[in-house]
Amino acid sequence: MSVSSHANAVRRYYRALHQEWGPQHWWPADTPFEVVVGAYLTQNTAWTNVERALANLRAADLLGIEGIRCVRKDRLERLIRPSGYFRQKARRLKMFVAFLDKKYGGSLDRLLSQPTDRLRKELLSLNGVGPETADSILLYAGNHPVFVVDAYTRRILARHEILSEKTDYEDIRELLQGALAPVAREQKPVCARTETQPDSDVRGAAHPPSAMSAANRTALVQVYNEMHGLLVGVGKHYCGKLRPKCDGCPLQQFLPSANP
Repeated sequence: MSVSSHANAVRRYYRALHQEWGPQHWWPADTPFEVVVGAYLTQNTAWTNVERALANLRAADLLGIEGIRCVRKDRLERLIRPSGYFRQKARRLKMFVAFLDKKYGGSLDRLLSQPTDRLRKELLSLNGVGPETADSILLYAGNHPVFVVDAYTRRILARHEILSEKTDYEDIRELLQGALAPVAREQKPVCARTETQPDSDVRGAAHPPSAMSAANRTALVQVYNEMHGLLVGVGKHYCGKLRPKCDGCPLQQFLPSANP
């Protein structure tokens, strides 16, 4: 397949998934800082474990910049233990707040208002922040127009013979962003809360609307947001790591085996 054919395929996948499942309401969070914390905690673990850790922080009234700044490291470790690698993640959360204090006077708004390329470089310079974590913060906390590439995205594109699962992260991101930009141009800026969802037994990876998922954003950011959530839904329900369950998947019709 050519690059243009790959891009056309991605657009077909987006339209098919969005028609089937509707808005996914990603990221489930009440504040941009909660998104940042979730982006760190979700490394190497399932989101259900992250939710337990976030609930612990929320119950302790520590799910904020001041809370992470002031809490003792050993207590922070105990609270986020459900997310796994809790010592490492506690240290990295402390380091993020220290960076925020030193360079931006403790203001997350000032950090997130930086130009996208500059902000991405800064995030990637922090200990424990790779491309997926950086782009999650950019897209979901800061509404910057970047696509988040995760293991689900790699697996789905590989099984549909669009890209190899070993393709470089930046090459995958470039394909998805280029492919979805025309879709965004067809749409208006939206507030996710106002969109209706079709009835369906499975809604991909949908969450109830939250303050962050319902924030006003550009059409381009919204499309990147939705596509990431939709691909997570495919990965969770159908495109498993060891044994895919293609029957019933909205993308089954696009498999190479279905179009010899």
